Amino acid sequence: MTNSSDLQAELIRTAHAMADAARPETLRHFRQSALTSDNKDGDGGFDPVTEGDRAAERAMRTVLADLRPDDGILGEEYGATSGTSGLTWVLDPIDGTRGYLSGTPTWGVLISVADAQGPMFGLIDQPYIGERFAGGFGLAEVVGPHGTAPLKTRPPRDLADAILLSTFPEVGTEAEARAFRAVAAQARLTRYGMDCYGYALVAAGQVDLVIEAGLNAYDIQAPIAVITAAGGIVTDWQGGPVHNGGRVLAAANADIHAQALAILQAGVAA
Repeated sequence: MTNSSDLQAELIRTAHAMADAARPETLRHFRQSALTSDNKDGDGGFDPVTEGDRAAERAMRTVLADLRPDDGILGEEYGATSGTSGLTWVLDPIDGTRGYLSGTPTWGVLISVADAQGPMFGLIDQPYIGERFAGGFGLAEVVGPHGTAPLKTRPPRDLADAILLSTFPEVGTEAEARAFRAVAAQARLTRYGMDCYGYALVAAGQVDLVIEAGLNAYDIQAPIAVITAAGGIVTDWQGGPVHNGGRVLAAANADIHAQALAILQAGVAA
């Protein structure tokens, strides 16, 4: 099973092969004046998808068809494909398409492999910067323009000294936003618009917390694997598993997680 070192090595190689295939597809369209998007939100909101999203997922699926054809797939753009191996690849070809459209380098390619218990290995790949954050199977490292470095989350500190990230100031429902604002009011610094790069920064020891709501499985499974491997913790706002999406609390350590969790729970209940 997945405790076999040979299988683990194969899964790691497959993940990197998919990230290598997705990179040029995303970069082909990034910061190009001809880049356009379609809106997947039919309720008056804005949920963009571009040809970069679609092309990157097609490229990753082609790799899987060649290297691991018996595995299942859950992808943002092309949905679920059943498998027979008991393993599922969870793919977000461009997490942060709004950032992608805006030219900011905070979007990324998210790749993870999961069994019935959740994600085991994941990659957060930022093609434009050239950084790839990997975590799982005893590995926690980032490879980028400055070489390879281990990933290790920040040590415990008081919430008053913490840095908090989120993608949207609105966060979610009004109750969820109220709970988030209660945490933000106590943190030293709050920044927005980070997309999946915020989770990479938790794993890299740069920030303490990411809090979001309304996420899907493909938004969070790779960050769970990377942050957990680096020593952090990722749960829902009740402290339970969150690999199927929903309200997410990603923390550098159990101490800061407990501080934020208590405020979130009180805020939602208020």
